[in-house]
Amino acid sequence: MQNWVLYAGLLAVFLGIVGVVSTMFVGTERAGVVRSLAAVEAIRVAPDPMRRELEKPFNERVTGPFFSRLTELGRRFTPEDQAARLRRKLDLAGNPAGWDTDRVLALKMLGLLVGGVAGFLVPLMFGNVLWALTFGVGLGVLGLFAPHLFLYQKAYDRSARVTRELPDALDLLVISVESGLGFDAALSQVARNTEGPLAEEFFRVLQEMQLGTGRAEAMRALADRTDVTDLRGFITSMVQADAFGIPIANVLRIQAREMRIRRSQRAEETAQKVPVKILFPLIFCIMPTLFIVIMGPAAIQIVSSFSGF
Repeated sequence: MQNWVLYAGLLAVFLGIVGVVSTMFVGTERAGVVRSLAAVEAIRVAPDPMRRELEKPFNERVTGPFFSRLTELGRRFTPEDQAARLRRKLDLAGNPAGWDTDRVLALKMLGLLVGGVAGFLVPLMFGNVLWALTFGVGLGVLGLFAPHLFLYQKAYDRSARVTRELPDALDLLVISVESGLGFDAALSQVARNTEGPLAEEFFRVLQEMQLGTGRAEAMRALADRTDVTDLRGFITSMVQADAFGIPIANVLRIQAREMRIRRSQRAEETAQKVPVKILFPLIFCIMPTLFIVIMGPAAIQIVSSFSGF
């Protein structure tokens, strides 16, 4: 009988707790619904300018003005010739989608702000003021130059890919011209049948010529947008051949042969650098491991032998 009374009491306590929790959740849900309805009603009865402002996307109301202020701040603390240098870096990087000088300046200021605040507050939480100042300044400077590092890496990768793709593109140009196509048609064939930054640049050259730009001016603009020595040399040869009336096929054949020779020379140069590059990992990583594996058992036996005396 006592057990039944105990079980009944526990059941009553459990039901009471469930009832209280359910009441709390129902009350919270009703309060949330009431607040949502009140917010909708407030938006409905708000003045027209305020309602139109609230109906805009979050990007237009908050993110856009925030980046605009960062851009203005970046222009204020940036030299006047910095914009031209940034445009040059963007051209070398291939003009990534959504990137322009204003975005680079805004990201520089954002990196400075976020890096400086994070680097200062995290060590300060542990009570170290010196490390807070050091990390604040260091991360702030790193955030300031982070967009430049990104553009530099993009430009380096793009230039390396253009250098690798240029000999094959010239071979295809030679085949197309010798088969009877004109230079513009052969350039279009290369642009359509290849991928990568070189094909994109050839497409841009063709588009500029379709808009009325001369072939020499379009090719010179391509040379200005790149820092690849081989491509600039090829463009100079084509412009001179066009100016002096030299047959295009002969120039292309000579340029293609030189590009293949340079590619072989670069491969040999890279192979010659391998022993030098592997020297430090060999000395500091591989050799100590070999010494441990070879001499380790002998050292253990020697220590165990001498420990018996």
